[in-house]
Amino acid sequence: MRILVLSFYYQPDLCAGSFRATSLIEQLKQYDDVEIEIVTTMPNRYASFSASANSFEQVGNVTLNRIDLPSHNSGMLDQIKSFTRFYIEAVKLTKDKEYDLVFATSSRLFTAFLGACVAKKKKLPLYLDIRDIFVDTIKDVISPKINFFAKPILSLIESYTFKSAKHINLVSKGFENYFIHRFKQAEFSYFTNGIDDEFLGLAANVEGSSEQQIILYAGNIGEGQGLHTILPELAKNLDETFKIDVIGDGGRKPILESTLLGIENVSLHPPMQRKELSDQYMNADVLFLHLNDYPAFEKVLPSKIFEYAATGKPILAGVSGYAAEFITKEVSNAEVFYPGDGKGALSALSKLKFGHSDRSDFINNYTRTNIMKKMAQSIINLRSTNNA
Repeated sequence: MRILVLSFYYQPDLCAGSFRATSLIEQLKQYDDVEIEIVTTMPNRYASFSASANSFEQVGNVTLNRIDLPSHNSGMLDQIKSFTRFYIEAVKLTKDKEYDLVFATSSRLFTAFLGACVAKKKKLPLYLDIRDIFVDTIKDVISPKINFFAKPILSLIESYTFKSAKHINLVSKGFENYFIHRFKQAEFSYFTNGIDDEFLGLAANVEGSSEQQIILYAGNIGEGQGLHTILPELAKNLDETFKIDVIGDGGRKPILESTLLGIENVSLHPPMQRKELSDQYMNADVLFLHLNDYPAFEKVLPSKIFEYAATGKPILAGVSGYAAEFITKEVSNAEVFYPGDGKGALSALSKLKFGHSDRSDFINNYTRTNIMKKMAQSIINLRSTNNA
């Protein structure tokens, strides 16, 4: 059985899509009768982070092709250029090859669209792994004028893409109502993000910082996270025993920097490898999460929740909708406030218990390896069903 895997991000890139795809391949490659060809990109998630990687690798039953992209800074035009290059080169790479199944993991729709095009042309079953609802999200992050012209086109692409799929996995149960009524031809599953091995067993390490109490945010600094809408107010109202550390990069970092001028208790740091990041987690006192106040984000389930929860550290989360419900139900010693609400954030912070919390049940339920093992089996089963 030959499986084509399409993922815009893959190791050693630093992002949720990369971690998810890499973990899935680790499980798929254990099947003796499976050959896997991955088409992805050279590390490109952050302009401020670079990692060496080969354009071609072949190890055992896994072949890996990385496509070199033009340099970019996460702007909309840069992303369009990058996805266009990825699409063109991926079609060239796969044109004369034979597969039994196409798998695509996608947050911004176009990797899924690429998967649909390849699967349609080769008359193969398509398995989509959907990490975000692009058409639903884009209306909140671009101007209404651009959205007026873009949405009809994007909706057509979305319809073509998802109607081509035999199986659609949704990483958030919050996506369910959007999909199941629109694309009834597909089977659905809900394999979420999870906790990677790097974040297991960390609770035995350092118990917080020794001087000021550190509130740590680690991740993308984009419009979706909306850090510029919350951190300035939160920082100004914290007492002198707290400081905020931000680790990451993204398209809204310049705006965040400008809103923090004159504020001395917030420090910005570049992205870092996961081993270093886990050390930072264990040195922090509170782990911070925030999504912008947009209706589309009421459906998402941020991957960051899982690695934060694995540390046992207190969690302060500015989220609403499904993410708020999930955290409240599943994660102990985690407080939720409405996005952008500085006073609510301070109130939630005051309710946290500082120190380590036992979240062993959560860890057992959401270890990434176990989730990806089940997902890999569902991919294999799709091919078996198609042959029946």
